[in-house]
Amino acid sequence: MTRKNKTKPRPRIDGAPPPPPPFRAVYDDLYRAWGPQHWWPGRTRFEIIVGAILTQNTAWTNVEKAIRRLRIERALNPKSLHRADLRTLAEWIRPAGYYNVKAKRLRAFTGMLFGRFDGKLSRLFALDTPTLRDTLLSVNGIGPETADSIILYAAHRPRFVIDTYTRRVLVRHGWIDRRAGYDDIAEQFMRAIPEDTSLYNEFHALIVRLGKEHCRARPHCEACPLKAYLPKGGPHLR
Repeated sequence: MTRKNKTKPRPRIDGAPPPPPPFRAVYDDLYRAWGPQHWWPGRTRFEIIVGAILTQNTAWTNVEKAIRRLRIERALNPKSLHRADLRTLAEWIRPAGYYNVKAKRLRAFTGMLFGRFDGKLSRLFALDTPTLRDTLLSVNGIGPETADSIILYAAHRPRFVIDTYTRRVLVRHGWIDRRAGYDDIAEQFMRAIPEDTSLYNEFHALIVRLGKEHCRARPHCEACPLKAYLPKGGPHLR
């Protein structure tokens, strides 16, 4: 995605709605700074789904430990995971935190998969995207972010993922109201950016890196590729 002229943010008038986020310029600047990120990690579609569920409220490094244990137990396939005793499954995924809750969420997913699609991801992913999303959201413990991660990274469909990093970046630059809902933010991305799975994947990965390196709980703005877009007076921290 390229552009001829870089558009700088216009001054904000008190009480006015946030200006439209310059998504195209933001993507270009992040990609120019860091290049391709080769993300999301996962050897199979099912492993990506498991990772998307386990990464809720925990760091990816902890998820990796749980994934390794499941791989050792040869449980990274729908049939083995569905047959595992819940206590055993919880012990396998203990490093991911909230392991009893997450074991039930994994079982809820495999229960849906076997109950409605004969345990086959190919049948689940044969659904059109809106129906697939509704089906995933019907599973206990799967919210919009997890559902969209599965759709983007496992089903390879263009659905933008809004995570904590994305919301933080947009709020701090004054591009969204902090009360904006998940779907409202996602729709802004998808209206502004061509529907392209690889592009959505890359953009989300770049935002994750931005959140980890610069837009942290305590921001590090000085060397940030998006420093030029900060509102006058610095980032919105409240």
